Amino acid sequence: MLKKLLFLLLSAGLLPGLAHAQEGRITGRVVNQATKDPVAFASISLRDEGTGALTNEYGYFQLAMPERSLDDSVVVVALGFRRTAIRIKRGATMEDLIIELPKQSVRLAEVTVKAAQMKPALLGARTTSPGMGMIQGLPGSQYAALMKNDKQKKFGYIRSVSFYIGENGFPREPFRVRLYRADGNYNAPNSDLLLDNVVVSAARGGGWFDVDLTSYNIPAPDEGFYVAMEWIVSGDKFYTTNFMDNYTPYGQILRPTFEFKDSRTWLYAIGRGWSLITLANGASRYNAMIRAEVDASK
Repeated sequence: MLKKLLFLLLSAGLLPGLAHAQEGRITGRVVNQATKDPVAFASISLRDEGTGALTNEYGYFQLAMPERSLDDSVVVVALGFRRTAIRIKRGATMEDLIIELPKQSVRLAEVTVKAAQMKPALLGARTTSPGMGMIQGLPGSQYAALMKNDKQKKFGYIRSVSFYIGENGFPREPFRVRLYRADGNYNAPNSDLLLDNVVVSAARGGGWFDVDLTSYNIPAPDEGFYVAMEWIVSGDKFYTTNFMDNYTPYGQILRPTFEFKDSRTWLYAIGRGWSLITLANGASRYNAMIRAEVDASK
């Protein structure tokens, strides 16, 4: 069962952009247009090829030239910056590029919270016992779990988010916390709620890891929202280990929960976008073990 789940998850699009030897490569650095500072953990993808990579904390990236067509576009998406695309041509010299990203102006909605009317509410996974299986990603991939407002309460601010990190893999490796509105196609994750780079690292695996977000003053949408773990590049090191004959993990491993009857977890793969995870175990669905604490009306 475990090997089957792992195979299905890996088949959903988590294939590294440099998996095959190709003619030439595209290398460069992504920087802030105004300050020239590096933009860490930006998503770099080839639009037609469906492949991509992630910049490291110094803004550097590398990916293979397209194979399907002579012309393609490199699409750069980074938190807090405008989406940018540049045309490329196979066979041309595309090394040591400098891609400058303009900042994106975002106006956050105002929210009025009366402390006497609010108390903490827990959304998402509640169990302390993970289900069988593992949820694993590659740099740039994300798993986002929907924090449903099942009781139709009025929300205030997001207090914290939590991830159940498995004991296998490298649980101390850093990852980035992402928050999204459910305003994409079919209520998929789309617009960012958290506009800062929140990169964290757990002390150990085998339990819940909490991330305090109170200082960011993020209003929680009453219709619910997504909390995501994003696997990132840690320097020039890609930590991997073989603990199964046919599977090599990268970084953290999230554990699943089967406490919900509906699918609440989406997978993001660079170059392929978001897709809903629909695996099931009997009448229960396979979801990422993620939760959030918000201010909510009594």
